[in-house]
Amino acid sequence: MAVGYVLINVKPGSELEVYDAIKALDMVEDATLLFGDYDLLVKMTADSMSSIAAAVVENIRSISGVIDTKTLAGAEL
Repeated sequence: MAVGYVLINVKPGSELEVYDAIKALDMVEDATLLFGDYDLLVKMTADSMSSIAAAVVENIRSISGVIDTKTLAGAEL
């Protein structure tokens, strides 16, 4: 099981709409609104990291209001 964390910047004023759209995605385990350098932190799980990367590109980045994303891969030790 792959785990990815996505840090997201959104257009000011669209935080709740983006949050609601992201929470509805299948791979999303959790989403948290943030204060600071990023607006949202999203935890995603899938069979592979490539599936998470594809979901970020195809689903998250296409949400109206999303400006930028940064995806971090969870380490398996």
